[in-house]
Amino acid sequence: MTSTLRPVWLNRDLTLLFAGRGLRSLTQGYLAVIVPLYLALLGYSAVQLGLLFTVSSFASALIAAGVGVLADTYGRRNFLILLALMVAAGAVVFALSGSFWVLLVAGALSTLGRGGGAGTGGAWGPYYAAEQALIAEHVDDQHRTSAFGVISFVGVLTGAIGSLIATIPDVLHATLQTSVVFGDRVVFGLTVVLGVIMAVVVIPVQEARRGASPEKATEGGRRIHLSRETWLILLKFMVTNATNGLALGFLGPITVYWFYRRYGVGASELGALFFIVNIAAAPTYLYAAQFARRLGAVNTVVFTRLVSVVFLALMPVMPVYPLASALYVVRMILNTLSIPVRQSYLMGVVRRQERATAAGISNLPTQITSSLGPTIGGYIMQSVALDLPLELAAVFQCINAVLYYLFFRGIKPPEEQSVPFQKAMEIPSLSGNG
Repeated sequence: MTSTLRPVWLNRDLTLLFAGRGLRSLTQGYLAVIVPLYLALLGYSAVQLGLLFTVSSFASALIAAGVGVLADTYGRRNFLILLALMVAAGAVVFALSGSFWVLLVAGALSTLGRGGGAGTGGAWGPYYAAEQALIAEHVDDQHRTSAFGVISFVGVLTGAIGSLIATIPDVLHATLQTSVVFGDRVVFGLTVVLGVIMAVVVIPVQEARRGASPEKATEGGRRIHLSRETWLILLKFMVTNATNGLALGFLGPITVYWFYRRYGVGASELGALFFIVNIAAAPTYLYAAQFARRLGAVNTVVFTRLVSVVFLALMPVMPVYPLASALYVVRMILNTLSIPVRQSYLMGVVRRQERATAAGISNLPTQITSSLGPTIGGYIMQSVALDLPLELAAVFQCINAVLYYLFFRGIKPPEEQSVPFQKAMEIPSLSGNG
């Protein structure tokens, strides 16, 4: 008998993809903490840490774009397997080598320690393009947003668990008197195992064959990778994602530093805050599809983004940490509500055979501009005003919401073109007459 708790659209392939996302988010949850502390314990400076993560960020963006373009041709599943093995290989290097330049190359290629931040559910990095397209392939249009909501739910919960795994080195140090560096290397060893399991989990996933299609027909033998319609949509996504990336850059590690400077809180308070963000954001993903069905995908993204901007703009004027942190939690819940909707929307408005390419290219501006934010934001905090980066982030996200509405209000995904959906969106007149 089928469990009533199991969604009707959930199949074996989606279950395996969800498991892969869970494992990846688990590793991102603890590596985001372990990697910078490990480098510091090896004696590397803040400048060297910044260099490693900047290079890793740019490498992640380029790999993501390359994976997107190639995955539609050579198989999306194949790249998920390859990228999982790259994580395992990178963890081997981190466990065995202390050379900064070796670690820099390994970190760039494996994107070790490069995550999407609290509440994002692991929807980040070069895996994203291939995984996003593969998920959309295994679910119908009516349930696509629900699938993206569930996988983000799985990711954010396992990411929260991963943040607790980051305590293993300290636990080993306290109980067995081992060095913290040794404990970090034990965790890297765990990452090797999890990376291999990530690859094995997705091997059975079925994938449709992609041969030559009319959209990739040739003129004079030259291959055209994307249709004109898809390019026009992607250009709009690239503009909106670039503005969002600037905001995210000001809100990544800069937010941690801002809380520390503004309210004097330390690692324990902030660690608890990010754990709360992950746990609070998790149920939100399960309701994303309901919001999209009621408001429409574009309206849902715009509404949640604009309301979250208000909470972000109010944070710097809060007199005490509990009030500012409460606003931050609410802001993150609202902001994360739009993540599966945006993912699903892109997959719905581009052609099926171009989905991985579209995902890789559209998110390239986000990753590039977000990598510039910490450096610019840090300079502004130090030389201009402590609160200004957060206010600038609010401005960029407001611009992003306005552009998103202007660009996409007339482009409907397949599930919103049905008669029942259009009737549900109609607003009845006050008189009750049609």
